[in-house]
Amino acid sequence: MLNTFRRQAIRSAMKIDPAVVKLLDIDPENTTVSSAGGGGCSSASTSRITTKLSDGTQKLFFMKSGSGKDAEVMFKGEHASLNALHDAVPSLCPQSFGHGTYSSQPSTHFLVTDFLSLTGRSSSKSSAPSLASKLAKLHTTPAPIPEGYDKPQFGFPVTTCCGDTPQDNSYKSSWADFYANNRLRFILKRAEKNNGGDKELHNLVEATASKVVPRLLDDDHLNGGRAVTPVVVHGDLWSGNASAGTIGTKGGDAEELVYDPSACYAHSEFELGIMKMFGGFGGSFLKEYHELYPKTEPVAEYEDRVKLYELYHHLNHYALFGGGYRSGAASIMKNLIRKYGAD
Repeated sequence: MLNTFRRQAIRSAMKIDPAVVKLLDIDPENTTVSSAGGGGCSSASTSRITTKLSDGTQKLFFMKSGSGKDAEVMFKGEHASLNALHDAVPSLCPQSFGHGTYSSQPSTHFLVTDFLSLTGRSSSKSSAPSLASKLAKLHTTPAPIPEGYDKPQFGFPVTTCCGDTPQDNSYKSSWADFYANNRLRFILKRAEKNNGGDKELHNLVEATASKVVPRLLDDDHLNGGRAVTPVVVHGDLWSGNASAGTIGTKGGDAEELVYDPSACYAHSEFELGIMKMFGGFGGSFLKEYHELYPKTEPVAEYEDRVKLYELYHHLNHYALFGGGYRSGAASIMKNLIRKYGAD
């Protein structure tokens, strides 16, 4: 995998680094660290921190660690992503407590969040709000206004990584502008850098960005000409990043939640692209979601918009892994250009 940072062996009951102790304000003598096995990003080590607080209660944390600049960028982005989601819907995902660099190993970076005890979505019979309802609430929460701007913007205050791809989240006032340039043209450059030049793919992406995107996503076209409001999206919500369980040590019934986000402030329907690409969210999920959060007008173009958003993830997977993802991306673009790309 591209930009993969070195795995580190985590031994049971390993010593906790002083930087983590300082961040969490915990007693190292009453704290243990053990491997958390898999889960999360495949290119980072994961561990479980168990500590006893001054009142005698036990608290659990989850930590990722990895080496090099890539890990530092990824953890900074995931920290901001988790807290943007958590601020909008606290029960949707774990809270991040911070990120930093080991005192003992300056090349090693870490991220610490709430610990999740996962049971799997299929086993959840909780009376808590469903994932569809939580996502609908997330997508009805307007993005904050960035410093120096007079209204919410599309983008995000820090770089976030979708897989191992660090994304360009620089702010744009137009969603069509952001999607064409910060997503499609940006990921095309990554794909060309990693896989070599490809004239047909280049021309297809350019035609999609210059013709299809304005036709489907222009501010004067969406939502009856009222444009769309930026909302925070998870950004990488495939079925492997959703489950059911409990957050931290609060106990109670398991409820549906998400993790490993790659957030940005976007059109809410951008969330649905990768959900459609890999499946795992059936018709009943979307029915409930859209009853709470209706499809953007014009509704007749909804399926094509979701396909356009799915395209980004095909291109990102092609940039990361090459191979068969190119054909999926090309097929989507040819169909959309045929339908919307006429001069």
